[in-house]
Amino acid sequence: MKNKSITDKIQLAVLDMAGTTVADDGLVISAFDAAATAVGIPEVGPQRDEARRYVLDTMGQSKIIVFRALLGSHAAALQANTAFEDAYARLIADGLATPIDGAAEAISKLRDHGIRVALTTGFSPRTQAALIAALGWQSLADLVLAPVDGMRGRPYPDMILTALMRLQIDGVHNVAVLGDTAVDVETARRAGAKIAAGTLTGAHDEAQLIAAGATDVVSSVVEFTDLLIAHNE
Repeated sequence: MKNKSITDKIQLAVLDMAGTTVADDGLVISAFDAAATAVGIPEVGPQRDEARRYVLDTMGQSKIIVFRALLGSHAAALQANTAFEDAYARLIADGLATPIDGAAEAISKLRDHGIRVALTTGFSPRTQAALIAALGWQSLADLVLAPVDGMRGRPYPDMILTALMRLQIDGVHNVAVLGDTAVDVETARRAGAKIAAGTLTGAHDEAQLIAAGATDVVSSVVEFTDLLIAHNE
């Protein structure tokens, strides 16, 4: 095969964390339940069931946005978000954060092949930092990003475009994105990424990912890495 020109090659892989590079194993829902209890949502009954379903459907979005939509109040959303972060931090501290099999090696392989890597999340910077520290991933990626003032969370494309600018990537056609939710795929499409892939290691299934517009669906970040390397050959 003829080598691709530099303008055709993937230069940046933007990878989601929970469900994509980090095993979730119900941690998000456990932390959500703690947050829901903190803001007075009954522990059993239709209100809790509907709230839990909404959280599952909107996996990948910024958590403060999810809580604001659920509770209809910014103050209540802040309270819930703080309770969520505290609960998630406790779960991490208990050693329950584990990587997807082969994730660290896959990220290193991407970088070895000249592809920059950005890790993004719908968690706050504080929660992301705790997760990175628990995994020992402080030097694994080129960049880590979480929603902050001036950089909106998913489904907005801000984190992908910020990664492109900070890492001085040539254009959106040189970007590939991987996530485990429909929101991840939607965000990648909004950003104009060449590859908007879904992985089957997290919250949403193949049908949901394809319906969201996934260009590819892979079994894991390991397969995604092989896809990008083959694309660049």
